[in-house]
Amino acid sequence: MSDYIVRAAAADLQIRAFAITSRELVEEARSIHNTSPEATAALGRLLSAGSMMGAMMKGEQDLLTLQIKGDGPIGGITVTADSKARVKGYVNEPAVLIHANAKGKLDVAGAIGNGMLRVIKDLGLKEPYVGQTELQTGEIAEDLTYYFATSEQVPSSVGLGVLLNRNNTVRLMPFTDDHIIDALEKKLSEVSSVTALLDQGMTPEEILSYLLGDFGLEITDTLPAAYYCNCTRERVEQAIVSIGSQDIRKMIQENKPIEVKCQFCDRAYTFD
Repeated sequence: MSDYIVRAAAADLQIRAFAITSRELVEEARSIHNTSPEATAALGRLLSAGSMMGAMMKGEQDLLTLQIKGDGPIGGITVTADSKARVKGYVNEPAVLIHANAKGKLDVAGAIGNGMLRVIKDLGLKEPYVGQTELQTGEIAEDLTYYFATSEQVPSSVGLGVLLNRNNTVRLMPFTDDHIIDALEKKLSEVSSVTALLDQGMTPEEILSYLLGDFGLEITDTLPAAYYCNCTRERVEQAIVSIGSQDIRKMIQENKPIEVKCQFCDRAYTFD
């Protein structure tokens, strides 16, 4: 089945939940950028989160950008998404290879290191919204959980796993009762990781049912998710125009074709 997002509510709308299966879009990103296992895990997590966060936006033209900049060997990750859950992204150093962590798993935190997470939302206003927090662990899920709590004042729990690349996030509404919060925290504490649930062959719907079934879970809808790059020759032309007439004249004098590659999809555009 193609990638998709499940949106749900529970506890009389006090809890909003999202789950995504993103195997195909992450595999497409891996294929485009030829990423190492560590880079694939890091980019896959942020792509999955970006797709779900894009689906949270209301406007047809709304755009979301997630940027991680760390002092680890991966350098940084950039992901953009629209409100249709279409997403694209890249890592600065796609060939990073490092030893497994103490648990014998891919060391995403070690690849990213210490740094910052930026969330940019272009909602069609004069200025985009920009939220920025320090990375807490470099594991991405925990960093987004911290971002939601501090920058958006929304208590959340974000889980991101690379096994089959299914992921989930749970958000509490501002009016959530304390006993609901306590019960949910207890339930979430019983889950060691998203990948542990995936090892059992759970679908996104089954994961949400496992986490929120005791809270009156209601699946509200599903929507497709995909890796999608909207670059065009016209957009690249505008980028070339923006470098200025002096540099363009120099290119003309050299009389050599100019090749410009899109960072997101690696598509090459040639201009003579």
